[in-house]
Amino acid sequence: MTPPAFTHRYARVLIIAGSDSGGGAGIQADLKAVAALGAYGMTAITALTAQNTLGVRAIHGVPPAMLRAQIDAVAEDIGADAVKIGMLHAPDIVHAVAGALDAHRLAPVVLDPVMISTSGSRLLQDDAVQALVAELFPRAALVTPNLDEAGFLTGRRLDDEAGMAAAADELLARGAPAVLLKGGHLPGDEVADLLATHDGGRLWLRA
Repeated sequence: MTPPAFTHRYARVLIIAGSDSGGGAGIQADLKAVAALGAYGMTAITALTAQNTLGVRAIHGVPPAMLRAQIDAVAEDIGADAVKIGMLHAPDIVHAVAGALDAHRLAPVVLDPVMISTSGSRLLQDDAVQALVAELFPRAALVTPNLDEAGFLTGRRLDDEAGMAAAADELLARGAPAVLLKGGHLPGDEVADLLATHDGGRLWLRA
């Protein structure tokens, strides 16, 4: 008897990000989110961090060749239906990721420009910011900064919704095809996120 053919395949999500020893962000948090959505998560780790709820104690970057080897191993065997990018830390890591995306034609890409941890620690070297914008913004389908990251990228102080809208416009002008600006750090009991697209679309998501 011929066995029945499988009719279901899990969506495959490749996560390229740093490891958070506290489990609240980075690879650990992304894997939990992917699993909760019923998809299959895979990882390429860019850096190891020693951190907890109080802050980041140490960062150890993964060599670019090792990062590329992780991405190649996943892409050449399992494949990926989508890519989520988080902490990249250094310019050579950005270059390695951009090259791998092109080589394996990986898309769509969600780019979280992780620069500052929730506790306020810097997670991205200064010289990596320009590389991130130039090389990964155009390759992403969606860029998802929080207020601190968007403020750092635009040089703005973001403390209200008008500032958020202006920052989203500037990030679109710098090459992001769409921006989901996360407003969780605004004062008040309501969280307001803004989805902005190049065609002029503006959608406020409130909770």
